[in-house]
Amino acid sequence: MTADVVVVGSGPNGLVAAAFLARTGFSVTVFEGESTVGGGCRSAALTLPGFIHDICAAVHPLGISSPGFASLPLAAHGLNWRQPEIPLAHPLDDGSAALLERSLDRTAAGFGRDGDAYRRLVAPFVARWSGLVPDILAPAVTGTVPRHPLLMARFGLHALRSVRGLVDGRFVERGTKALFAGLAVHGLLPLERPPTASFAMVLGAAAHAVGWPLVAGGSQNLADALAACVRAAGGDIVRDHPVRAAADIPPARAVLFDISPRHLLGLAGDRFPLSYRQALRRFRHGPGVFKVDWALSGPIPWRNGACRRAGTVHLGGTFGEIARSERQVWLGGHPDRPAVLLVQPTVCDASRAPAGKHVAWAYCHVPAGSPVDMAAAVEAQVERFASGFKDLVIGRHVMPPAAMEAHNPNYIGGDITGGVQSLRQTFFRPVAGRDPYRLPVPGWFLCSASTPPGGGVHGMCGLHAAQRARHWLEKKSST
Repeated sequence: MTADVVVVGSGPNGLVAAAFLARTGFSVTVFEGESTVGGGCRSAALTLPGFIHDICAAVHPLGISSPGFASLPLAAHGLNWRQPEIPLAHPLDDGSAALLERSLDRTAAGFGRDGDAYRRLVAPFVARWSGLVPDILAPAVTGTVPRHPLLMARFGLHALRSVRGLVDGRFVERGTKALFAGLAVHGLLPLERPPTASFAMVLGAAAHAVGWPLVAGGSQNLADALAACVRAAGGDIVRDHPVRAAADIPPARAVLFDISPRHLLGLAGDRFPLSYRQALRRFRHGPGVFKVDWALSGPIPWRNGACRRAGTVHLGGTFGEIARSERQVWLGGHPDRPAVLLVQPTVCDASRAPAGKHVAWAYCHVPAGSPVDMAAAVEAQVERFASGFKDLVIGRHVMPPAAMEAHNPNYIGGDITGGVQSLRQTFFRPVAGRDPYRLPVPGWFLCSASTPPGGGVHGMCGLHAAQRARHWLEKKSST
């Protein structure tokens, strides 16, 4: 019997697509090449027994905001969020730290002379976050009109700029500028390029509106809750079943691919017109990441006490230092002092480590596929702001770009965003066209982070593709 839907890949996007279609009444089978579901949303004891580390994604401001996740009964399947007291800290060499707190008022007060300018910039988006998010994460389909066009126009006025352009002339305090640089680093672009301001704007507003939560027990529990929703709706998930060629896909009325354009070409490129194959080959991936996980005998001894209460800590010093670091990576170099994004889950989730012990992870950007060991440089940045950190390390695990790609083949060269989120590839992802999710084979759809709205654990690429697939299936059923 022919299934209604096959989903290739069980990352958050593939699982959301599968859950949506199964709950709509279609028969769904998900094929996953690994032994565990989740893609970039998995956890494991990477260092020592009893120490649970998120292999990639750990902090989920867009996850807790996602309309796709909100449409599913994830809490009923074991999902619980943990909120750190402070979402983000950005320490500086003088012992101070810029703090992104849940309270907009406290954050603005901590920014000194920049407080009023910061409030004017983000307050409108914090106040209307629930209306803004669906438009930010909306499908990039020709002719689509935002639900809140005036709000989106105001957001785009700031977000489509470079973060350097955003802070120049607006902020004067060194800490404020540094914090915005750290926020923009999540975009994996040089800070002089648009739309790096968008990453800073979204993450900054989210901190006040919904926080920067972690998943209790590890991000794997989010993936497992999504998988449980698929099964509860009658869907099937087949693990340890890689799909390497189109011939490996059983007959189905619709197929959704949670894979990269490069893998799509290798799997089924001969099914596509030459022009589409050429367009997919032009899709660009960005720098990779070098990640380090630690098992620690105690909490990180940050010189600034507020950092000890923050779930995320950005390291790299001033705006200028961070901008130089990111620019050097784009030019093929390896900074001596890289910008480092660090997460310390055990500040709000003691279940991640044995009693009295802690876990932390951090990564920096490196050229795609780089074989250079950046562990010492990453640890030096932590030690710079937390003297004595190295003495607490009782277990260490490193993942260079090749290991990141081996863990999740969608991470081409270690690129965790599913492709460069440049201005062009923000809107035309993976190719320019009326509908980015529809493939040039009837009933085939792409649902990975290489489609809009791009990288991040939110599942919206999967939801948008699934909505297209449902429309196609219903139309075929009525003819």
